Amino acid sequence: MLFSHVTVGCSDLSRAAAFYDAVLAPLGLIRRPVTPDGGPDAACWIAPGQTLPRFYVYIPLDGEPASAGNGSMVAFCAPSPQAVHAAHEAALRHGGRDEGAPGPRPRYGQGYYGAYLRDPDGNKIHVVHRGDIAPS
Repeated sequence: MLFSHVTVGCSDLSRAAAFYDAVLAPLGLIRRPVTPDGGPDAACWIAPGQTLPRFYVYIPLDGEPASAGNGSMVAFCAPSPQAVHAAHEAALRHGGRDEGAPGPRPRYGQGYYGAYLRDPDGNKIHVVHRGDIAPS
């Protein structure tokens, strides 16, 4: 396993949680409770039956406004091109912005199908079906 977890910041946790609930549901990810640990409020998503990797959205610990990283992006695997479309549509309905409509991206590989978005806080996300790589 390559990652334990990935985290992005947000300014409004309720808005971010509603956005990611909608976007990640077509990808088969579910929100799990976050045990308070003295840190900032957060929301977390995982694949059913898994403990890792996790995707978190946090209110920044330092109390400063959340900001998107220039050149940063989180890419989520989709089980099908249809799931890419469903996640993209859900993102637009929940305050996201289009950064690249769903479609084939043959320069990345045969069977590569994806969409690019910004969440309500400006974090760049990519939803991709990797038909060019067999799932492990």
